Amino acid sequence: MKLIQLTDLHLGREGEDTRGIDVRANFLKALELVEDLQPDALVISGDICYKAPELPIYEWMAGQMEQITVPWEVIPGNHDDIELMRQVFDVEKDIKPDGLYFTREVKGENIIFLDTGPATMQLTQLQWLKNQLQNNQKDLIIFMHHPPILCGVPYMDNKHAFKSREEIKQVLLGHNHNLTIFTGHYHVERTVRFKNLEINITPSTYFQISQETVEFSVDHKKPGFRIIEKAGESLSHHVVYYD
Repeated sequence: MKLIQLTDLHLGREGEDTRGIDVRANFLKALELVEDLQPDALVISGDICYKAPELPIYEWMAGQMEQITVPWEVIPGNHDDIELMRQVFDVEKDIKPDGLYFTREVKGENIIFLDTGPATMQLTQLQWLKNQLQNNQKDLIIFMHHPPILCGVPYMDNKHAFKSREEIKQVLLGHNHNLTIFTGHYHVERTVRFKNLEINITPSTYFQISQETVEFSVDHKKPGFRIIEKAGESLSHHVVYYD
């Protein structure tokens, strides 16, 4: 099984100034590379819109997605709106009263997709997640926008961390197998191991944030994505930066 994860697109309106970076061009180039690599699925893990969620941005993105042959899934980030997403993406079947979360089987692997868009998680989604873990007593892959724990990136940990950390940690650590979690949100490339959790933060297709400074600082402007491959009991992944 081969997956590609794109995250934190931050697409603006046509002609909008997005800090001098052509985020639409970055996204289109990423789609070209995805099409060349032909993964079994593409995962877009949130923050589609630049700042506020806007219907024309989702409509533009949906038009671009029609040009690729790779199956794809999308989950919301904190810059997204599920009600707008449902108008243009095929997500209606996966929307619950408290969010957009679901499972998908890809090449025999049951993958969990969570909704952390509000930076919190309600008890109904936490219970759903607990049930999914109980029903799948094995190593699993999870996609979510926010990292579920603090990850040692001062600015993001202090200002924009996931708020339901203790609640979700209790559920995740209750699983008796390894959980490999792929996130975005932090605009960095980073892997953190905590007990049975391997948390992998994938860089943005926009810009990357400094992992050292307490105040906001751009580290570099190379866009990136992650390639994930699983064969039997072997799971590997790596980040690709592109011009």
